[in-house]
Amino acid sequence: MPGTNLTREEAQQRAKLLTVDSYEIDLDLSGAQEGGNYRSVTTVRFEVAADGVEDGTAESFIDLVAPTVHEVTLNGDALDPAEVFQDSRIALPGLLAGRNVLRVAADCAYTNTGEGLHRFVDPVDQQAYLYTQFEVPDARRVFASFEQPDLKATFQFTVKAPEGWTVVSNSPTPEPKDNVWEFEPTPRISSYITALIIGPYHSVHSVYEKDGQTVPLGIYCRPSLAEYLDSDAIFEVTRQGFEWFQEKFDYAYPFEKYDQLFVPEFNAGAMENAGAVTIRDQYVFRSKVTDAAYELRAETILHELAHMWFGDLVTMEWWNDLWLNESFATYTSIACQAAHPESRWPHSWTTFANSMKTWAYRQDQLPSTHPIMAEINDLEDVLVNFDGITYAKGASVLKQLVAYVGEDEFFRGVQAYFKAHAFGNTRLSDLLGALEETSGRDLKTWSKKWLQTAGINVLRPEIQTDENGVITSFSIRQEAPALPTGAKGEPTLRPHRIAVGLYDLDDDSGKLVRDERIELDVDGELTAVPQLTGRRRPDVVLLNDDDLSYAKVRLDEKSLAFVTEHLGDFESSLPRALSWASAWDMTRDAELPTRDYLSLVLSGIGKESDIGVVQSLHRQVKLAIDLYADPIAREALLTRWTDATLAYLRAATAGSDHQLAWARAFAATARTPEQLDLLEALLDGSQTIEGLVVDTELRWAFVERLAAVGRFDEAEIAGEYERDKTAAGERHAATARAARPTPEAKAEAWASVVESDKLPNALQEAVIGGFVQTDQRELLAPYADTYFEVVKGIWESRSHEMAQQIAVGLYPAVQVSEETLLKTDTWLASAEPSAALRRLISENRAGVERALKAQAADARP
Repeated sequence: MPGTNLTREEAQQRAKLLTVDSYEIDLDLSGAQEGGNYRSVTTVRFEVAADGVEDGTAESFIDLVAPTVHEVTLNGDALDPAEVFQDSRIALPGLLAGRNVLRVAADCAYTNTGEGLHRFVDPVDQQAYLYTQFEVPDARRVFASFEQPDLKATFQFTVKAPEGWTVVSNSPTPEPKDNVWEFEPTPRISSYITALIIGPYHSVHSVYEKDGQTVPLGIYCRPSLAEYLDSDAIFEVTRQGFEWFQEKFDYAYPFEKYDQLFVPEFNAGAMENAGAVTIRDQYVFRSKVTDAAYELRAETILHELAHMWFGDLVTMEWWNDLWLNESFATYTSIACQAAHPESRWPHSWTTFANSMKTWAYRQDQLPSTHPIMAEINDLEDVLVNFDGITYAKGASVLKQLVAYVGEDEFFRGVQAYFKAHAFGNTRLSDLLGALEETSGRDLKTWSKKWLQTAGINVLRPEIQTDENGVITSFSIRQEAPALPTGAKGEPTLRPHRIAVGLYDLDDDSGKLVRDERIELDVDGELTAVPQLTGRRRPDVVLLNDDDLSYAKVRLDEKSLAFVTEHLGDFESSLPRALSWASAWDMTRDAELPTRDYLSLVLSGIGKESDIGVVQSLHRQVKLAIDLYADPIAREALLTRWTDATLAYLRAATAGSDHQLAWARAFAATARTPEQLDLLEALLDGSQTIEGLVVDTELRWAFVERLAAVGRFDEAEIAGEYERDKTAAGERHAATARAARPTPEAKAEAWASVVESDKLPNALQEAVIGGFVQTDQRELLAPYADTYFEVVKGIWESRSHEMAQQIAVGLYPAVQVSEETLLKTDTWLASAEPSAALRRLISENRAGVERALKAQAADARP
């Protein structure tokens, strides 16, 4: 990773020594249209602790990543940049006074990696668009800064921009004078949530008004996307978030305005910059998408808005509490969607169970599994820790905590926490202390078992009945499976607050309906449930009903047999999602063969109304067949699945979300000449399916598949790009070219990513996505050895985002064999990779090992 790797110990030492007051940052971006470097001048005022200056030898450093440093002036004394600037640090020698003024003038560089100040040129209007992305350590790419979350300060930006451009930052946007934008200072915030978004952006404005409060709202995107910007829908979700969060948090929105900026080539979903949230502009939908995409966008909007309080107003002291930052925002965003009376997505906990928790369970079974409260020793640790434990497991455990202490008590504690620590920094103990006060619960044991241990629990029902089907004994067995090889820690049994749901098939409606629900605490290895004895055994017993806790759940033999025939018949979406998730988890754990999982999906998916669940099942079935199926049976399973996708496509309601989802699922695996002919005919319009609009994005899905099977080559891909000469079209064309099943296409794609560093982040990602095709294993096999030869050098020479794309995306995951494991083990033993790279490669290896076990299970009669 370019730039010195700040350690936690260094950050603690610097925080003890320094108190930062203010930054004044002057950027000359007037040449941004042409690119190159830009002038950055930073004036920072800070104080040194009294005991640090007593002998006049106090030393520290400030962070900066820049091609050239022209000037370093400390308290009026000029320092030689050649002497004090090295790698990414400017040494501040033993000349520090009680109060200090530091001025740094440098030339900084635009990036095309989505880190620092990213520069993008829109192929539609040939205009440049800029935005900053600073989390975790990238404010130092734009201005000199003490780059750690607990050295908060005020930030005052002055920006010179090209004529006609707009500049947006954390503070309200001023009127420019001679193309210079002078912003008012921010409140005290951390450097990583400061932001600048610069360019000829299109904007729409509104306000949030309630009870005398007025907050200006803005939405921005590139002009080439303006026709697709559904600003009313975005404002509606935003206002719902303002209402719900301010009521629950009992603390007014803490900044002067709230802008949401849809920006190009964004690496993440969004970023919680204070008052200036950046969001990936794929959320401005150019073509028809299903309601699941709108729900995901709404959750992203609410997640970032929640961060304005939890993360921006009150900020973690160090990155080991990143999980709390992200988990809180995830939990509250889902809770808002589920509870706001005007929400379109009251079923959002179903989506959470189906997607977020599946991610968490997968992450928690990797050799890199770690406690929710992870030990973050340095920046590299945190950069690879934006994972399913930090977000999804943490949010699941917060949901469990809310059930444990009570929702009202939870939010009363949160309210006290915000009031006590506004614009400050905290540790986990500060929040838990507030929750203990309001709930009366001792959370120390709970915290130790849930937050400071790794791994997952499994809950199984143990049911005995008499000859008349009456329950004579009901217990819940909790297991703590051994942690994956290489993981740190010991298996742990935990306290769970769960519900048990009893379901019967209603003869009149044909639906599985819940007859009874018992809520209880489960602790230890075996928990008796005497409340359920003496009653007739229901058709289905569902542990963790309502998804209160975080645990893998297994159905007993009778329930599993019944669900296999009636999974689609649950009256409510959440128990269906929990059952689907359990079946998928069993498939990944080699307890349910892929062929049986496919049969289960085909028997129930036609009755699944939740489109998000349907689309997840599409992805999981394809993954299971590609990686977990017996290779000898794979082609037959793919044929069975693809035939089913086409049948469901033809049977779906015209114009429905399900029809679109089935069209995409069909395109993903179309294989026979007749199926591929249909894709071509749908593209050229010679055939139609009633209600199915083959719009821009769906066209590209068809083109990419036709390229991957060799039907389309450069001429057809170029022709499609001529129809869609946009940034998105450029990415799709790159994917299609890399997907072609020829040695020449693969060599070209590999060279563009591995042998060159010129591709921007979004195009590199697109090429990697096309390069790796699961039905091109033989063609890709020679690249496995080359991968291990180059991956360490790439990690050490590229920026983090770009290196991680390559390390994860080009690993030979489709080569499911003992040979791949051996190559990986040999590399791990000899290459001496950094801890972060070792983690990523070990996670990749675990995927191959899991696939081998699943394939063996699928091959058994």
